[in-house]
Amino acid sequence: MTKYIFVTGGVTSSLGKGIISASLAKLLQSRGYSVTIQKFDPYINIDPGTLNPYEHGECYVTEDGAETDLDLGHYERFLNTPTSQANNITTGRIYQNVINKEREGAFLGKTVQVVPHITDEIKRNFRILGEDGKYDIVITELGGTVGDIESLPYIEAVRQFRWEVGSGNSLVIHLTLIPFLAAAGELKTKPTQHSVKMLLEYGIQPDILVCRTEHHLTMDIRKKIALFCNVNINAVVESIDAPSIYDVPLLMLKEQLDKTVLTKLKLPHKVEPHLESWKDFLGRLKNPTSEVRIGLVGKYVELPDAYKSIIESFIHAGAKNECKVQVKYIPSEELTPGNAVDKLIGLHGVLVAPGFGERGFEGKIEAIRYVRENNIPFFGICLGMQCAVVEYGRNVLGLKDASSTEMNPETPNPVIAMMEEQKKVVNKGGTMRLGSYACDIKKGTKAFAIYGQQHITERHRHRYEFNNEYLKQYEAAGLIPSGFNPENNLVEIVELKNHPFFVGAQFHPELKSTVANPHPLFINFVAASMAYARKK
Repeated sequence: MTKYIFVTGGVTSSLGKGIISASLAKLLQSRGYSVTIQKFDPYINIDPGTLNPYEHGECYVTEDGAETDLDLGHYERFLNTPTSQANNITTGRIYQNVINKEREGAFLGKTVQVVPHITDEIKRNFRILGEDGKYDIVITELGGTVGDIESLPYIEAVRQFRWEVGSGNSLVIHLTLIPFLAAAGELKTKPTQHSVKMLLEYGIQPDILVCRTEHHLTMDIRKKIALFCNVNINAVVESIDAPSIYDVPLLMLKEQLDKTVLTKLKLPHKVEPHLESWKDFLGRLKNPTSEVRIGLVGKYVELPDAYKSIIESFIHAGAKNECKVQVKYIPSEELTPGNAVDKLIGLHGVLVAPGFGERGFEGKIEAIRYVRENNIPFFGICLGMQCAVVEYGRNVLGLKDASSTEMNPETPNPVIAMMEEQKKVVNKGGTMRLGSYACDIKKGTKAFAIYGQQHITERHRHRYEFNNEYLKQYEAAGLIPSGFNPENNLVEIVELKNHPFFVGAQFHPELKSTVANPHPLFINFVAASMAYARKK
């Protein structure tokens, strides 16, 4: 029977439920268990696809085309296994499913209520991943904090679910905060006590407390927490601030979180955790032999979480190259033809990030012109690739008014245009070209040398494409389309001849980079930036 672990949060948000869930899953996986993690978000949006990144960080896209919470990125990067639509559920989707059933008459005229109808739908989603027999353990992270009005149906569903599956088949880990009061010079357990008390009021006794803290917990504090919160002393786990999220699995191993979990779930300890490759990655990450400065040009740079997967991909690729990647955030709105050179001076590489809308578009074009003309390594992702196409059209092909129909619907030279099937779309949510698509790479190109294979798949999230009517012009002028979708011949990769590294990808390679498998495009981009730095 599949075992279920629920991770709740108290006191405050952003304590790191996602990282704790991913770290625990990594430890259990390294002991030979098959594990998956799902995230339940309490907001009423159907998915994060229509949310501004400032609201909720980046929107992460799975292989099957689900637009999901950025925590799913952590799950994939830690576990190196893909997630799916079933791994992220929102209140909006729960209510939508229940309302659809009511419209179909599935409730036989009953009054539809939060209990039992909403909670039953939540429990059905708890079970989906556990029922296909692929996983020994399903970890479910509940968004928000205990006491939030939005979280109540989820907490009630957990209470019912635990009763139904019986003891030993599920457990609750409650992540909480132990603040340090500088004036008093001590750690305070009262917020944790109140948070657990609130959970108890809702009928849930947490089995394990993971305590976020800036200072080590003394044995006295652990005893106090155990006494007031009804948990064993070995179930009070310290989660101290770490230099990197990738340190957390080893910190949890030291705290024996995985052993405590297995004991409470009545599961054998199988083997000792096999974490050699993880430790090797951490060793490379912490002991770089060189350093590069890479500019990230984007609209949402004030919130680094908006580009979470790109930043993590740089960490993976940097470790692979034994190089520290210093990312300099450059707001695209602040880039103008007049100041682009000043903003980019001293960088060893420039990545132009994905995004939507015309804000900052001209700044990105100018940044690309500068790095192209000065042989500085360039990497464009999605809109970044489209900007590279527009820049080349304007400044090399002589198409002065070249643009994307997203930015200028009336442009006489739409080198980037909306896909035909997208023109009929009215609703914005979940209607883009989403998820994994095949790409065939031309032999003899830089892309082929980077991937080392002809057939690849990558994840997408866009509505606009390279306009194939201009294909021959670009090819003749030296911007080579080197990757194509085999079904519809859409351009997936462009690259520049006679340039140390100038690659644009219509897809999102950052979504497939993991600790175990850093993405080859990022590895090669960092390597090219290192080579450029050595020349300076």
